[in-house]
Amino acid sequence: MRSLFRSLIIAALMISSCTSTKKGSNSAIGPSFDLQGHRGARGLMPENTIPAMKVAIDHGVTTVELDVVISKDNKVVVSHDPYFNELITTTPEGKHLTKKEAEELVLYQMMYDEIKKYDVGLKPHPNFPKQQKIKVHKPLLSELIDSVEDYAKSKGKSIRYNIEIKSKKSGDGVNHPAPENFSELVLAVIKGKNILNRTTIQSFDIRPLQYIHKAHPVVTLSYLVEKTTQSIEDQFAALGFQPQTYSPNYAILTKEAVAYCHQRKIKVLPWTVNNLSEMNKLIELGVDGIISDYPDLFAQLGVRK
Repeated sequence: MRSLFRSLIIAALMISSCTSTKKGSNSAIGPSFDLQGHRGARGLMPENTIPAMKVAIDHGVTTVELDVVISKDNKVVVSHDPYFNELITTTPEGKHLTKKEAEELVLYQMMYDEIKKYDVGLKPHPNFPKQQKIKVHKPLLSELIDSVEDYAKSKGKSIRYNIEIKSKKSGDGVNHPAPENFSELVLAVIKGKNILNRTTIQSFDIRPLQYIHKAHPVVTLSYLVEKTTQSIEDQFAALGFQPQTYSPNYAILTKEAVAYCHQRKIKVLPWTVNNLSEMNKLIELGVDGIISDYPDLFAQLGVRK
């Protein structure tokens, strides 16, 4: 009887283990899979703000993704657009902006003390109805890093950073400084905060990537790609070197591109993936991580920790 009882317990444990494996994990991903919160957690909180980063951490991201621009007084400001986007901005007087008015408020032509007076969290975002509305400003990169480091430490976590330099040739001297100066301003903050070993610099603009690769070869770089008719080989030929990460729009990513990158030990990190079905398709392709506006979805991927 005792032997039969022992056998029944073992069988029950085996069934439970199998069931747990099916429900709670995905064999295609593991602890090294990079879960990135796009602009912090844009689907849940005002983008590129300190509260968005904290919410992303609460949802288990391994990396916070964000964008930076430069102010008139050479401060590194966390912002996706080089101007105040009309979809998210409230003026110091409490007014909303037209698109034309917003595009005239170029951050590179404004001192940071003036930039800080504008709110970017109260206006409801038409594309993100789940986004919580709070009063919040565009932070300095240094301010954001301090807050993320303190918050992550309080949660017993270490967070990585994926920072996009927002530049293009037509914007030189108008929306931002030249790529070399832009890059140096950003790297000075990162080095000053002692997070270089946990930071990736990304850009669609190959110029800052090329400059940093030559001037600061220890920096981890990610090549952002949106739409292209070039082959994967030609994309890297245009860049002129092999970055640590290839980060395309998920809609253009192919199995062949993933294989090409992995053969060269280049990680593949698609953006911006906002539903579970697409996430799972990309995982089956073998990607190394996912960037999403909705980090709350990551828990349903069953990443083993």
